[in-house]
Amino acid sequence: MKASELAQKFNLELIGNPKREIQGVANLEFANENDLTFYADIKYKKLLESTRAKVIIVKNDFNEYKDDITYLKAQNPYLIFLMIIDQYFKPKIILEGIDKTAFVDQTTKVGHNTAIGKNVVIGRNCKIGDNNKIFHNTVIGDDVEIGNNCLIYPNVYIGDRAKIGNNVILYPGVVIGADGFGYLRDEKGNHHKIPQIGNVIIEDEVEIGANSCIDRAALGSTIIKKGTKLDNLVQVAHNVVIGEQTAISSQTGIAGSSKVGSYCTFGGQVGVADHVTIGDRVMIGAQSGVSKSLKGDMAYMGTPAKEFKKYLRIESYQRNLEELFNKVKELEKEIENLKK
Repeated sequence: MKASELAQKFNLELIGNPKREIQGVANLEFANENDLTFYADIKYKKLLESTRAKVIIVKNDFNEYKDDITYLKAQNPYLIFLMIIDQYFKPKIILEGIDKTAFVDQTTKVGHNTAIGKNVVIGRNCKIGDNNKIFHNTVIGDDVEIGNNCLIYPNVYIGDRAKIGNNVILYPGVVIGADGFGYLRDEKGNHHKIPQIGNVIIEDEVEIGANSCIDRAALGSTIIKKGTKLDNLVQVAHNVVIGEQTAISSQTGIAGSSKVGSYCTFGGQVGVADHVTIGDRVMIGAQSGVSKSLKGDMAYMGTPAKEFKKYLRIESYQRNLEELFNKVKELEKEIENLKK
């Protein structure tokens, strides 16, 4: 395609040769002359100066042009770059019809243009919408509802009565609706399983990474709301509610009945205790431990999680502990000498 086509398609200002050909996409460092790339942060200026790319998406206020490069100007270069990849360079997913090895119960309703791969098992009374792709070795329980345009990769399990919205992506190995971890210990110390008879609700445009587990509720529903993204190996326990447009990184675990607000961001390996409430627009740094509820519109770090500026102060104190200790010992000696 030509640079002028992208400029017209995405309403971008073009500076340079409109006939410049684009054959691929790459970052600044590895792009060649036929690749489209983007520049959005001054910390990559050295890469901009050395890149071989001849078509670059830049911010609207960019003005350091080179004669042999074509520039496409955008308010958010990275977002436009991602939109171009999604439309023109995204790998094609080929899966058509219902494979002869798939079992689909006769009471299940499957929408138009839905593709189901090998060894898929779909239970009774399910409702599966249009334009879904369900890959190999997936198991879907009874009374499950799946919206339109979903992508369900191989080896996914979806338990009974789960409700999946539109445009949802479940990556390989995802488990939706396994029993929550609930036991009652008697006076002798023996564990008695608490029945987990609720379900899981996944709203529209949610993505759940590989080998993540979303447990069914004991009663009611475990809920992941619209637009939320979970990385690989995330554990969401029974009766947890996660708000809209929240992003949670790998190896995070959220214990039962906790509530996470909307527009939150969690780093990797965050641990959240049970029955905790986290407000909206909260950022939690990697490997933090959340043992109590956190107010919204703040950043937290550490174990137990504390306000970020306070965390930095404490870290500074800890780094200087040896020096402070030695200073105290010196002062103690001086005091003893003065007493003598």
